[in-house]
Amino acid sequence: MGEPLVLTYDMGTQSARALLVNMKGDILASHQKIYEEPYFSKEQLWAEQKPDFYWNSLCESSRALKQNAGALWPNIIAVTCTTIRDTCLCLDKNNAPLRDVIVWSDDREAKLPPLRGKTRLILSLAKALEGVELQRRVSACNWIMVNQPEIWGKTHKFVLISTWLSYKLCGNLVDSNASVIGHIPFDSKTRNWMTKGDIRRLIFEISDDKLFPVMEPCSVLGEITARASEETGLTAGLPLIATGSDKGCETLGLSVLSSNKAALSFGTTATVQLSSQTYFEPLPFMPAYAAVVPGYFNPEVQIYRGYWLLSWFKREFAAKETAAAEKLHVSAEQLLDEKLKDIKPGCDGLIMEPYFSPGVTMPFARGAVLGFSQTHTRIHLYRSIIEGINFALMEGLRGMEKRGKLTVKEIYVGGGGSKSDAVCRITASMFGLPVYRIQTYEASGIGSSLAAFKSKGVFSSWEEGIKAMCHVKDEFLPDCNEHEVYEEIYSRIFEKIFSKVAPLYEEIQRILT
Repeated sequence: MGEPLVLTYDMGTQSARALLVNMKGDILASHQKIYEEPYFSKEQLWAEQKPDFYWNSLCESSRALKQNAGALWPNIIAVTCTTIRDTCLCLDKNNAPLRDVIVWSDDREAKLPPLRGKTRLILSLAKALEGVELQRRVSACNWIMVNQPEIWGKTHKFVLISTWLSYKLCGNLVDSNASVIGHIPFDSKTRNWMTKGDIRRLIFEISDDKLFPVMEPCSVLGEITARASEETGLTAGLPLIATGSDKGCETLGLSVLSSNKAALSFGTTATVQLSSQTYFEPLPFMPAYAAVVPGYFNPEVQIYRGYWLLSWFKREFAAKETAAAEKLHVSAEQLLDEKLKDIKPGCDGLIMEPYFSPGVTMPFARGAVLGFSQTHTRIHLYRSIIEGINFALMEGLRGMEKRGKLTVKEIYVGGGGSKSDAVCRITASMFGLPVYRIQTYEASGIGSSLAAFKSKGVFSSWEEGIKAMCHVKDEFLPDCNEHEVYEEIYSRIFEKIFSKVAPLYEEIQRILT
């Protein structure tokens, strides 16, 4: 047998990946299956997927990887699976799905009676009422209870897609507590389910009997079953190791374990995430998530639509680049990035506010573009999206630094958007900090595999594992002159936009509903 390898499945929003990773952080073989239809919508604002879609995608990727891997396959010592968050499924008493999966990007809302009495008064005084009411409305469990009571009545367990895939792999309906992130009554601070008396449970009205067991990362969730072996090509009996969510694994894979580092994820959802041994809320009434490393937490601010906005731009405004890219066998983003250098920092006064979806602290949020003039082009808009996302991430990071009483000095980037040198350079100048890119943009897979190696005793500590597996490949230093421009735009304009337009967003909501 050669060097030990971990097989990691990374189940994302747009694709499924199967990766063979060694203890040096090298991806020796991989296969990516891009989803033809990431979700479907039976109704406006819905985002659903068939129950076996993710499992079938995992199996297809796994079998293709086995063909590519050849003699490496027998060297697998453990299996991990990291997935998207807040993507849920109802199971009956036989653990069979009762309805389609509700994907995290689903925007439906349940019609619920408003909170009343003492609870309403307390939340109003804490200026949390609107945010809590929003979370109640957008919780998938509440929508099912109201609109499909017969399905909720048959629901034995309400699980996440990570739980479902663990069950399909090892036969145990169990999950890592670092994967349990969504509209469910989980207490990230205690790394376990909320107690019955927890006031936060009024948001997610799920009874204890419908919840599932959770374990710490590095625990063995179970062994690959004979049936899973047939469908995936894995060897039966291999241990399935608990890791964490895709964003949590990405933060670990980017080597962000100390509080002077920040992880920026340029994915469908853009996030800024920290690692802290002290629990603090990144935003009022928003939890810090349980990290893959026990004893740590991941405070996070997310821009819900994030780099989805670039996909939106490409679809709506970049037909020319898309057609040219197909002929040149490159991505449309590469051609667009080439044009970014022709646009000055600040986009000649064009500023994007990227809050295309509401959140806890912005229940009426919408996107906005400020400063259009006759001089602006499509590429100005393209760059303004990148800058707008970064301005929002800057705001999130600075808020977390203040709340956590810490100072970030280095930024590590991951996700599909981090493949762009142009995006990384813009990010460095905007934040005024050095930006680092590791040896692969598959940081989630590296973090997930690291946890498995730690579990198997290959590394005696997390720090040893990070040193062995996470390697800086590229450094992007800020341009001081550009940073000054961005600081002025941020402090004099961007920071003030939302408070100025929020009343108008609220009026729009009232008119449309």
